[in-house]
Parts: sequence; structure tokens; C-alpha cells
Amino acid sequence: MRKAYVVGFTGAPGTGKSTLVDALVAHLRKQDRSVAVIATDPNSPFTGGAILGDRIRMQRHALDAKVFIRSMGARGHLGGLSLAAREAIRLLGAFGFDPVILETVGVGQSELEVAAVADTTVVVLTPNLGDGVQMIKAGILEIADVFVVNKADLEGHQRVAIELRSMLSLAPKSAWKPPIVATSAARQEGIDELWAAIESHRKHLESTGKAAAQAEQRLKDETAEVAAEIARERARQALADGSKLSERLREDGTPYDVADEILRIMGQEP
Repeated sequence: MRKAYVVGFTGAPGTGKSTLVDALVAHLRKQDRSVAVIATDPNSPFTGGAILGDRIRMQRHALDAKVFIRSMGARGHLGGLSLAAREAIRLLGAFGFDPVILETVGVGQSELEVAAVADTTVVVLTPNLGDGVQMIKAGILEIADVFVVNKADLEGHQRVAIELRSMLSLAPKSAWKPPIVATSAARQEGIDELWAAIESHRKHLESTGKAAAQAEQRLKDETAEVAAEIARERARQALADGSKLSERLREDGTPYDVADEILRIMGQEP
């Protein structure tokens, strides 16, 4: 099956990720490349709904047959990526879209899953976003393959780049040093340099053999997550109202013995 190269974009709300992705899609279309965009939004914990607004921001590509844009709800996954998003990436690759751009809801301790799915992870920052210590807390140094300082037309963007370089100098030495690219997505500036940085990382992965190793690890992680999702659904069914296990849980008030019994029942199923 033909596989697409996955570029993940993540960053705090308000950094201009959607505008940046829109500009990158326009750049790639000038090269006559078929591009797909999957944008994930958080689901409401009360209604289960999601705003799914990224397609509104990318209206200029709506009638382009070589651009596919899909907004998807995170469906409660902490990393902001549902299992359906991974399946969609696989399907889009089979249909010839390359690259697939993945935009997630934001950066934080619960938003690092994008790095486990994307081949190249782009972390988007802007001036006046916060201090360097907060960026370290978010795990940015660990997940970023390319840094983008967006809204470079605003005052303070050079300070952000200097802080990033300072922190990167303290990071453990590795074969790949994440480049820092300044862009102004609204002005279509710096997009060529951004794509060049992404392509450079892609060549690095292929030349070092890391691309194949990452692909294998992603399949293992996805398989484990699918198994966990199946087990979770079966546990919910076993604890449906009126079941013996549900009654026992109400009487005992502790979940561990009941959970063990559910796992034993699963092990006995054909």
C-alpha cells in the first residue's frame, strides 16, 4: 500500500497553525502535489460535539480536487488524535495524497501524541506566547523536528528564536538539530523555507534508516491502542446496567476484583 509522508503541526491556540497550514497547502499546490489535511478538534465532554472550524479557514482550497481537508473530533483521546484519524491517514496515502498534514489542537503534556504519528513534527510558536521555562514544561524540545516562529512581522519574534537556540544548546546532542524557521503565514512569507526544512528532515530520516524504524514503532503503538480500545468497549458492555458484575461493583465498591474478572472473561472468549 502506498504510504503518505505525515507532517504534524502543533502549537498553542492562537499561534496561527491553521493559517500556516493553509499557506503551506497553497505552496505545495504550486508544485502540483496532492495534499490532504486532517485537523483535529477537541470534543465537548458534555455533548460530544466539536466545532470543526478549520475547513472554514481553508475555503480557498474547497474546490481543488487535489486538496482534501477533513476536520475530525479527538473523541476523548488526550493526545488530540482519534484512532479514526490514523486510519484516515492510511487511506489518504493509498489514494495518492502526499504529504498528509496533521493539525492538532495544541501543545501540552496531553498533546504530545502527534509526535508518535507524524514523520516530521512542526511546533509553531509566536511572540509573546510565554517564557522559555513554560516551553520546556510542554515538552517542546523533545517532540519538535522543526520549530516555526510564526507572526514574524510582530515585535519580539527574534527574542523567541534566541530563547529557542539557547534551550536547544542545552539539549542532548543528536544527529538532527531542529531548525528554527521564521514565517508570517498571513503574508505568505517564509513558507518556502518551512517546506525546505521539512524536506531536509525527511531526507535525514531516510538516509539514517530511522524512517523504517519509526513506521514499525507506529504500527506497534497503534495496535496496542486498538487492543486497549476493544478491551475498554467490552468492559463497558460487561458493566452494563443490570449485569451481575455491575451489581457486584455496587456492593463491593472497589473496581479491582471486578476488573480482574472482566479480563478473565475476555481471555476465555473465542
